[in-house]
Amino acid sequence: MKRILIIKLSALGDVVQAEGAMHDIYNHHPGDEITVLTTPAYRRFMESCPWVDKVMLDSRDSRFRLDKMFSLKSRLQKEQFDFVYDLQQVGRTNFYYKWFLSHVEWMGGAKDCTFCDVRPDDRCAADHFALQLEKLGVEVRHTKSCDLTWMASDVTPILERQNLADGYTVLIPGASKGHDEKRWPYFQELAELILASGRRVVTVPGPDEMELCKSIPGDMLTEDDGCFLDFFKLAGVIKRAGFVIGNDTGPTHIAAHLKVPGLALFNKRIPATFTGIQYGDFSWLQVEDLSTLSLDSVVNAIETGLNT
Repeated sequence: MKRILIIKLSALGDVVQAEGAMHDIYNHHPGDEITVLTTPAYRRFMESCPWVDKVMLDSRDSRFRLDKMFSLKSRLQKEQFDFVYDLQQVGRTNFYYKWFLSHVEWMGGAKDCTFCDVRPDDRCAADHFALQLEKLGVEVRHTKSCDLTWMASDVTPILERQNLADGYTVLIPGASKGHDEKRWPYFQELAELILASGRRVVTVPGPDEMELCKSIPGDMLTEDDGCFLDFFKLAGVIKRAGFVIGNDTGPTHIAAHLKVPGLALFNKRIPATFTGIQYGDFSWLQVEDLSTLSLDSVVNAIETGLNT
């Protein structure tokens, strides 16, 4: 049995985009032990992922904290890995290769590693991982077609509490904290139109979107105590939706890979296709400034998606 390490530290959208690559790596190593090095925020995701046998945590301490670096080095070297797939490929993980595991075969972007291929600025992660894995002889079947249906928890009690039947519309009006430019400002008006058409509207706020979602007509789904739903219940709610509309944010990228039709809204910060949205079941609109994206344009795109 070989010991295989996959490194994927963050962030939510990037973790989602790497799921297909992890699936292909798992299939390429039958009988081997697959360990993932990730951050505490994604521990439950990785522990639940069917393509992972073991999870190690990296708190991403400052590299000037030599005590923390020596501790991480000791933990990694103790595992005696035979191969490392670096799916993060940033300065931190290049540092890990150079100082911790330079003696191990390594796929990534670190200079002088065994299989080095630096990701160009215009290539999405899924395309980059597919090219790297193909060069290694890994059969690429899932890298460009993530399937997160395994994430979806049974949310029947939550839906029954609101008397919700399958086929409602989910709105995802939030975005990463500090990125207000990624928020389309007309979700309230959109919700009113959808409700007027006879369809139910659902929001599933994260910890930073509670007040925002309270301002949007429809059903805001939370736990009994008012706390936000976790990623798995979020996926369960989305899986039973008829359509999803969301900003460029982690929950939208989860939705895009749950085999549910939807529409993603992007500003011009990065090309939409850089996020891998093209490999889900979503369509998308991208404009320079989301405040200029009209309600009519979004409604027309939704109608097109529903008809398709």
